[in-house]
Amino acid sequence: MKVVILTGNETRHTYFRVRMASDKRIHVVATYCEGTEKSLESRTISNASSSKLELMHVRARTQSEHDFFDNTLSSVEDLSNPKVIIKGEINNQEIVDEIILLNADILVCYGSSLIRSSLLDIYKGRFLNVHLGLSPYYRGSGTNVWPLINGEPHMVGATFMYIDAGIDTGNIIHQIRADIHPGDSPHSIGNRLISKMTGVYCDIVARFKDLSVEIQPSSSGNLYRQKDFNDAACAKLYQNFTDGMIENYLNHSSDLLLPYIVENKGLKT
Repeated sequence: MKVVILTGNETRHTYFRVRMASDKRIHVVATYCEGTEKSLESRTISNASSSKLELMHVRARTQSEHDFFDNTLSSVEDLSNPKVIIKGEINNQEIVDEIILLNADILVCYGSSLIRSSLLDIYKGRFLNVHLGLSPYYRGSGTNVWPLINGEPHMVGATFMYIDAGIDTGNIIHQIRADIHPGDSPHSIGNRLISKMTGVYCDIVARFKDLSVEIQPSSSGNLYRQKDFNDAACAKLYQNFTDGMIENYLNHSSDLLLPYIVENKGLKT
């Protein structure tokens, strides 16, 4: 399967592209990596009003990514053919033309800017995206942090979908929930999920022709913006962990009535 990846350039994105390109079923002809100019860490550090807790949160996330992914990055050959571009340039006509000329079978997106170019039409039905969150229940920004702020660890997950012009509104292909263990932090939950997500994404790409059309979840859900995650939200996040949210979830997970998520039958055969 001939693939072009559109992604970011933080450690988790590098892990994603390197691991996908190492899958012998997938030929990554190019990866476009948007820069970190507008990342959560960059925005938080450059914002004079950021609290000590917010700064701790983003620095802990960065360190956790290194802890989870650096070993793979130091031991696996990078076959992803990366090209680093400025954040937002993925929609520049010059870049769009380059991607079209590569004549990929599938475009694979994880963590890039919102796509607004003709690629949406040219690759309709062959343009995949992963949203780190369970759509449509949690949409927008920080959608695996907000379930933890809201005391809903069972709503942390990933949604694989066909990309469209909206914010996490494409038809859903498949969804997974996070694996949660005693002693977890927000970052260990998130990075373990990214590792799991990457493996599932590889299967979706490699078995693209086997994918089935599934019933979509019915919910208006909640839409979160970057500005919604502030010091108060960050404090609530860590207070929930201090108060035993994870242990309480693990002790009572069998009693939960879990909202429907999409599980693609084409991946089970």
